[in-house]
Amino acid sequence: DRIPLPVPLREALVRWYVGEGSYHDEQAGVTLVQNARIGQRWIACDCLGHDKAPPILTPAYLSEAETYYLRRLTSTKRPEHRAECPFFRDQATNRITKVRSHNTPTDPPSGFFEVLRPAPEKLSQRPEDDSLDDRTRNASTPRLARLLWRLLDNAGCNRIAPLSLGYEWSIKEEFAALGRAAGKIEIAPGVELARAFWTHARPLESNAVYGTLRALAAKWPKAHAPQGFVALYAQAVRGNEIHVPNGDPVRIATRVQSPSIRGNHISGPYIVLVVAGEYPEARGYAPLRAYAQPIHNGRLFVPVESDFERKTLNAILAGQRALDAQGVDLAIGKPLFDTMTSQGPCRPDFILEARSRVTGEMKTLVVEAMGFDSADYEA
Repeated sequence: DRIPLPVPLREALVRWYVGEGSYHDEQAGVTLVQNARIGQRWIACDCLGHDKAPPILTPAYLSEAETYYLRRLTSTKRPEHRAECPFFRDQATNRITKVRSHNTPTDPPSGFFEVLRPAPEKLSQRPEDDSLDDRTRNASTPRLARLLWRLLDNAGCNRIAPLSLGYEWSIKEEFAALGRAAGKIEIAPGVELARAFWTHARPLESNAVYGTLRALAAKWPKAHAPQGFVALYAQAVRGNEIHVPNGDPVRIATRVQSPSIRGNHISGPYIVLVVAGEYPEARGYAPLRAYAQPIHNGRLFVPVESDFERKTLNAILAGQRALDAQGVDLAIGKPLFDTMTSQGPCRPDFILEARSRVTGEMKTLVVEAMGFDSADYEA
């Protein structure tokens, strides 16, 4: 059965396809294509009229830019679009985000802690507001990734205190820190992240996540899509599966995104942020997307960008123990977002702050792990 697209959504889809759309046109188009991909549907064009077989557009995923687009199905057996049809040519890609490089500036995500948008027909009618249009500043870094980094940063997981303070290193404490941070962040106006945030897979398996979202949906702000987040500790991710300890794999509607999948294999473990929301065509709620961030280990959720960077952090931790024995406190920081300097944005791999407990003397050291052998990274 065919589902006709509302006229405003059709118009937004065309503007986005030909590269002349606004930010909200793009959001509407990408959401429509993603929903079609999840729902295993194609998009039929009516340029030949209703009495002929329609040309077909299929939803596709552009891994290099981590976004969705429409691909024309062309063959001698398939009808072709009319020459004047906007879908006669391949989709314009000038609006698709450029691929991120290792020295691309990274800023915290703006707006609320949300990934999913309202239904595409609503997006296409929203007033112009480019406050969330961060494609240029953050290249192809998925928003879900930057939301996870924001949560880790707010929780302090990217900072390791001196050993003399006696802080506990444990998976329990790391998840507790994430939970405390979630109480200070909003998903939507008046909706705390903590109200729809979980730190293990059982609520997904028992459908508690979806029950909570259904209960919250009635009072959810209309301009925002109901959604919840689950943070999982994972030993591995494969395709759309998240492999958690002592449990069945958690399956996501789409491929799990991770820096380890983009030509730079990074072994686990990972902290994975899953967003759950409403499936297309009112098929209920489900885990729709996920981002897997490699971390140091299960006791320290410090993000790492390569296996070599994990080894570097191991060496730094060994140095922390040695300095502590000599009366020197060493605080370790892993910046997740850029700091502006007189030379431009800067995000070193690690910042170390040493302080003598005897003399009070302090020193700061910046460490670059150089985990990538490329001119782009060295720049």
